[in-house]
Amino acid sequence: MAATASEYIQHHLQNLTFGQLPTGFERADGTILAEPVWTIAHSAYEAKAMGFWALNLDSLFWSVLLGIVFLSLFMKVARNAEKGVPSGFQNAIESVVEFVDNSVKDSFHGKSDLIAPLALTIFVWVLFMNLMDLIPVDWLPGVATLTGLPYMKVVPSTDLNVTLGMALSVFGLVIFYSIKVKGAGGFLKELTLNPFRSSNKLVQAVLIPINLLLESVTLIAKPVSLGLRLFGNLYAGELIFILIAMLGYYQLPLHFGWAVFHILVVTLQAFIFMTLTIVYLTMANEKH
Repeated sequence: MAATASEYIQHHLQNLTFGQLPTGFERADGTILAEPVWTIAHSAYEAKAMGFWALNLDSLFWSVLLGIVFLSLFMKVARNAEKGVPSGFQNAIESVVEFVDNSVKDSFHGKSDLIAPLALTIFVWVLFMNLMDLIPVDWLPGVATLTGLPYMKVVPSTDLNVTLGMALSVFGLVIFYSIKVKGAGGFLKELTLNPFRSSNKLVQAVLIPINLLLESVTLIAKPVSLGLRLFGNLYAGELIFILIAMLGYYQLPLHFGWAVFHILVVTLQAFIFMTLTIVYLTMANEKH
């Protein structure tokens, strides 16, 4: 029973991975590859052997699909916007846009045509990905199994590749705007002359390596914490849903209770990701 439970959990936490298996690799059926083969992994061991350049097809599919859904819904409302009293759906979309706009105005005081659209995209896209966690864990993987696919994770934000990918994109913008606003020299000074300063040139020369180390750690911690926070919370939530699903017919009350609570979690994590993005870009646009 324990082995079955372990296999059930591992199956639901495994991505549908596509990559290259190396020469000499022994597959689960005992086949030894005479040459490298591009294929779908049928175990976590095979997925690990594919290395860095493997692709999690399910994460890519669902994240792109949810991005298309987000764009389609907002474009439809924008094109059909009516003056006067809006429809219920239009009112809901406008409320989200106004909420994000107010969040940007409260934190960002510079001028940028990117921050508000970026914040809106991040909030809604991450929220849509997180909401996939509320779908019963056996439904879509079960459909995938019927079509011959061995695995199917439907919550992209439970994939560290996705969350760190978004975080690194934000990090790239932070570096870009830091250099654009402050100049390369100003950005370098920010990294080397803070937090410890001295008017004595000799002491300053001694402090520069220390400052660079501290500021570099602070800088690198931004995308790492941004990606890991979202991943950790959603991964834990998905794992609890999987454990509840193992209860069989007794899962319904617990599933409903956890789902109601988890609605707050998925919304809060989307808001935190958006807010930290705004804060980081605000810091990048400020001159000290």
